[in-house]
Amino acid sequence: MGDILEIANSTVFWVFAFIIVAIVALQALIFLWIAKRSAGEAGMSPVEVKTAIRSGFISSIGPSFGIAIVLISLIALIGSPITLMRIGIIGSAATESSAASIGASAFGVELGADGFPIEALAAVMWTMFLGGTGWLIFTMVFTKSMGKTQQKIQKHNPKIMAGVALAAMLGAFAYLASQQMINSLNHTIAGVVSVAAMIIMMKYADQRNLSWLKEWALGFALLIGMTTGYLTTFIL
Repeated sequence: MGDILEIANSTVFWVFAFIIVAIVALQALIFLWIAKRSAGEAGMSPVEVKTAIRSGFISSIGPSFGIAIVLISLIALIGSPITLMRIGIIGSAATESSAASIGASAFGVELGADGFPIEALAAVMWTMFLGGTGWLIFTMVFTKSMGKTQQKIQKHNPKIMAGVALAAMLGAFAYLASQQMINSLNHTIAGVVSVAAMIIMMKYADQRNLSWLKEWALGFALLIGMTTGYLTTFIL
């Protein structure tokens, strides 16, 4: 793996990685600027805009810890630049880990094995990059038509889109959580505790009218869940 990591961490890969991450960062700033400019049309006050931005930032901290843990293993296997490129675009460490393993298996070797050939690294990279292409193509082709469909549904019954959006969020969170919870009893306990903590904090925030707790509830719940999962490893 030594020679492969030297190639994977070469200057060329770092240049492409910084270009890709810079594009993603620029897009984020543009989206933020457009959102702030359009807030008035949506009936949001400057205070509500700041609250929304702060809530989004806080909510992103918890999931980042989980990604960082997987990043360490990916960096040791395929190098820092390639990992940065993939996580910077897709953002799913679990997906990229699976893609890397599939690419290595397709070539007939195990990811991270001794004597890992350069051709296997190429197979891993092609699998990871092509694996995310479908999402990008679907978004590019169908986003506009789906937006028109959403407008038609909202004109007919606005509550339908609200229900669909809520169901999509619940489904996404449930899918991601269930994948982790079935790994072991520790994962299950951590997931249940995290959900329970979130529900308790949100109810308490509503009763006491604590807007700051609503913003921090998700971050606190994730932290409580991770701490619980870590502590249960010493008990179970």
